[in-house]
Formats: sequence, C-alpha cells, structure tokens
Amino acid sequence: MSQRISRICVLGLFLTCLPIACQVAPPQPNPDAIARLEAGEISEARASWWGFDPADSTAALQSAIDSGATRVIVENMGAPWIVTPIQLASDQEIVFEKGAVVEAKKGEFKGRNDSLFNAISKQNITLTGYGAVLRMQRQDYDNPPYEKAEWRHVLNIKSSSNIKVYGLTLAESGGDGIYLGTAKKGVTNKGVHIKDVVCDGNYRQGISIITAEDMLIENTIMKNTAGTAPQAGIDFEPNSSTERLVNCVMRNCISENNKGCGYAFYLPHLTEESAPISLRLEKCVARGTNRVPFSFTMGNDEGVGPAKGLAEIVDCTFADGNGPSISIRRKPVSGCRIRFVNCRLVRPAPEKPEEPAILFCTRVGNTRDVGGVEFDNCVLEDPVQRPLMKFIDREGCLRLVDVTGTIAVRRNGAESVHKLTQKWIDGIRVGKLYKRFPKYKTKGVCFVPASAAPASGEVKLHPFSVRKSGTFVLYAAKGDEVTFALRHLQVGKYSGRPMPVAVLTPSGKKMKLGSVSFKGEQSFRFKASETGLYRIPVDCRGNRVQMISANRPAGISGEAGHIRFISSTGDLYFYVPTGTKEFGVKVFGEGEGEAVGAAIFDPSGKKCWTQPTITLPEQFLSTPAPGQTGKAWRLRFSRPVGKPMEDFYVDLQGIPPFLSFTPGGVLMPKP
Repeated sequence: MSQRISRICVLGLFLTCLPIACQVAPPQPNPDAIARLEAGEISEARASWWGFDPADSTAALQSAIDSGATRVIVENMGAPWIVTPIQLASDQEIVFEKGAVVEAKKGEFKGRNDSLFNAISKQNITLTGYGAVLRMQRQDYDNPPYEKAEWRHVLNIKSSSNIKVYGLTLAESGGDGIYLGTAKKGVTNKGVHIKDVVCDGNYRQGISIITAEDMLIENTIMKNTAGTAPQAGIDFEPNSSTERLVNCVMRNCISENNKGCGYAFYLPHLTEESAPISLRLEKCVARGTNRVPFSFTMGNDEGVGPAKGLAEIVDCTFADGNGPSISIRRKPVSGCRIRFVNCRLVRPAPEKPEEPAILFCTRVGNTRDVGGVEFDNCVLEDPVQRPLMKFIDREGCLRLVDVTGTIAVRRNGAESVHKLTQKWIDGIRVGKLYKRFPKYKTKGVCFVPASAAPASGEVKLHPFSVRKSGTFVLYAAKGDEVTFALRHLQVGKYSGRPMPVAVLTPSGKKMKLGSVSFKGEQSFRFKASETGLYRIPVDCRGNRVQMISANRPAGISGEAGHIRFISSTGDLYFYVPTGTKEFGVKVFGEGEGEAVGAAIFDPSGKKCWTQPTITLPEQFLSTPAPGQTGKAWRLRFSRPVGKPMEDFYVDLQGIPPFLSFTPGGVLMPKP
C-alpha cells in the first residue's frame, strides 16, 4: 500500500509540474545579435531579439522592422504578438513563421484610420506568411468607445511600389483585409503582387483597390465580409480621376459568402481625363451568398466623359448570389469596354425568378446611352425559368446599345443559344419612355439678359441650395464692378472645409477670388474685363451652396447636364427662344425617399403643368404658340405631398440650359 501511495504522490507531483515544464519562457533580448546586425555582419534578424511580451510586443516588433535588417523573422511564439499600429520599412522582407499570429491589441486602434500594418510611400517590401495570421478585433470597433469608421485595415498600403504579400491570412479588420490607396495625389501603387492570401471576416471589404498599376492577385480567397457597405469580396473604387486601374489582373481567385458583391468595380470617379482602364479577371469564381457575384458601375453624366479602356473577364464562374449574376450600371457605351469570354453564370438568385441573369440599368440624371459589352461563348446554367437579361432605364430616355455575342442557356437538360441582336436588346427595356432632345449647344454663343442689369446696388436673391457641385452664372459688361455673395451650408453630418471660389471669364480665363468657409458666407468682387457671361463653378463635396446676392443678372447653369438642388422651394425662370417648336423640362427626385413638387407657368402666368409629388423622372413637354416664345417661363418648386424632400434635379431640354433668379435676368442668345 505504501509503495502505491508513493507512486501516486510521484505521479501527482509530475502532473502538477508538467504545465510549468512545458511552458515556453519569454525570450530574452539578444543584444549581441543586435550588435552584429548593426555592425553589418549579418542582414537577417529575428523579432524576438528585441524581446517578446505576451501583453504588448509593439516595441519589439517595431524595433525589428526599424533595425535595417533586410530580412526579419517573426517567430511562432505559441502566443500572439499583441501590437498597436505597426509601420513597415522599405527594402525589407518579413517572414511570419507557420503558426505565428500578430494580433491587434484590444482597447487600442481608436483612431478612425488606425491599421495593423502600414506601408505609406514605401518600396520593396515582401510579407510572407504561409500558415500565419494577422488579426484585428473587428467586433470591438463596432461599439463605443470606438467612433464608427471603415478604415481600420489589416494591411494599409498607400502610394507604394514593389509590394509582395504571400500566404498570409488577414482577418477581422475594422475595414479591409488589404487596402491599396493614395498617400500623395497622383502617386499610385505599382508592382503589387498578392498570392495565396486569405481575407476572412473583414468589416468593409476583403480587398479594396483605390489605385494600382501592374498589380497581380492570384490564388486568393476573399470571404465572409460583413459590417459596413459595400461589404464586397474585392472592390475596385478610385476616389478621383487622378487614380489608376492600369494592368490590374486577378487570376484563380475566389470570392465567397460576402454580404455585398463578390467582385465590385465602382468607377464613376474615373473620367476621360484618367489613364485608360485595363482590368482582367482570369479563372476567378464568385460563389455562396454574395449579393451580386459581379458588379460594374461607371459615371454617366454630361460634362467630363467616362473613362476609356478595357475590362476582360475570362473563364470565370459567377454562381448563386442573391441577385443577378452580372450587374452593369450606368456604363456609357462610349466608356471602358467589357468583354466576358467563356464565362459561366450558375443559379442566379434561385428564390427570385423575376431577377434576370444579367442586369443593365441607368439611374435618374444619367445622360448617355449605355452598353459597350460583349459576351463571347458564355453560358447560363439555371433550373429556374427567368429573364436572361433586362435593361431598366430609370432616366426614361436612354438606350442600351452595342451589346453583342452569344449566350447559351442550359436548363433541365435542354440547351438554347441566344444571339444578342439590337432588335432583341431593344425589347428587354423596362421603364417609362420620354422624348429625347439633342443637347443645346452653348459653346460660341453669346448670351445676354432679357432686360438691362440693375443700375447699382446688390440685389438679395431667393436662396436656392445647389447640392455637391454646380455653376452659377452672372452677366456683366466690360468695366462693370461685379459683386456677389455665396453661402456654404452643411447637409446632414457631412464634414466640410473651405470652398475655393473662382470666376471664368467669357473667354475662359480663370480668376481666383478666395474661398467660403464651411457653414459661412462670403462676398466677392471683381471688375469685368470683357462683356459676356461669367461662370462661377462651385464644389462643396457632399454639402450645399447658395448664391444669396448679386448686382448683375444671375442664375444657375445646366450646361453640364442636370442641375442638382436640395430642399429648395420657390420660383426660377427660363427662356424659350423665338421659333422654338418643342421643348421639355424634366424634374426628378431620388426615389421614394427624396421627392419634390413642381409646376410650370407660361409667359402669361397660366399654370400649364403641375406635379405635387415627383420621385422618378417626370417630363413636361410643350409645343409653344408663337406668342409664348421669345419670353420667360416660370418653374416653381414646392414641398412634395406625402413624401420627404431632399435631393432633386432639373434638366432643361431643347432650350438654353440656364435657370435665372429673376424674369428679367433670363439669358437669351444675342440676336
């Protein structure tokens, strides 16, 4: 019995001591190795030489990166490297050992832009980590004391070159797994290679591409994105026309189970002044519960035209999803061409048979016909009887053109081949159809007010709020002292900054006058150097601006397309030239949540059109009698009945595209 008790006691002692014996003691700093590195005797370093603290290893890891080593090994310590934001260094390779974890410290990263790893204006960086994880604390960032934001990325790369990311899993960010953005205007990310990477459970995007050139992403998985829009697997979304999507290739990638789109291309900020787009997807797959497997959106307004270039989608599969397999929105036929080659569309929105497999659409305010898409030997595999394709024209007067190719439909063992002809395309249009008018040309035309300018003194104007951007106009004679005042106001919670103000002379010369502070107002003065129409372009970002006074005939230009207002009521005036056979006025809100009431009065004051609640476009058409031309007409805006009032638009068709604050100030072509 005593021997048995002794054996039990020894075993108990062994089991008690075992956890302690198996624990790995935190490594001690290695000053000798650091000294050899600093002396140039060695070029490779191990992060643990600077120590390892299970509670916070920021100082050790950052010191290793800042050491000048050309290669840094981040070891698997059996516990995560807990860190606050880390800044990467140029000309360095970092190797994360298999099983190594670098984790964002809980309670930190309170800055809206705090990211785990940052490469800002750097070059020649390689991050390799097959079997390693870089992880943040996504759930924490969704609650106080954190300010809601979408830019707490795992890997934040801006204006950097020759960046390689291999084998890592990037997870649970408060923004994107990988973000390729801009640190300096006009400086893109060049030579980025992402391979064998997994972006899992990120808050905004698996990957965001704001600007990139010569970029290759291959064998990469982007999954389980959810939190804040767009929530895509990957999103190509430049923020300005100076950014680039040039020679960007994805190969053998998978986007799955994202709350947003699988592959999203949102390109309205790229224009004809941008570098031509060159995009290619090869053998990529979208599957699972992505909202739309493939989405492509461009800008479609008059003014600066759309970006040119080519997007090729080759041997790709777009499966499942909660909407169309392919959604192409607002893509002008003159913009970047899209080619789908040997692509498979599989089971789009199985619970929504009314959804088409392929959707084209415009939105209110678009001005250009859409299309410029080729389907080469593509296949729809779908047991559900659904429309192959739809074109929803919310603008009401646009066409879908230059959509060509063949699509085979395989359903329940049968196959039919559809050749896309223009006649068939014209038959899939959905929406109201309004009369189209050619654009009224103002270039080279001299406009004058219907009556003389006031002799002296500045006139207070009814404050119409122009949203985001627009152009005010003033008429002046050579030698006139011109004065006007602008007010810069906030919309909702949009942030703001001083708004620059400049005037373009009738001959196109630019005069800088100053700026208007955010939530402030400012008066301006200049001497007219020539006779004619002076244009004042304004851009207040998401906010609004008003012209509140002027001492010369003043108005708002629609030369660039529609005029955008917000929450404004009252009367404005437009001119119908002598001999006009027909003209139109189109008014529209932004859907059910943003409406306006409108009425039009002829020169005698008779109301000839009224719409108490306008959400989608409504068009007033007139064939004026001879006594109704060569005169001013009145357009009245009112609060809508039964709907909220916010953004709304006006498009003058077949007549000079100017709305004036006074009937005597309407602008007419000089006889």
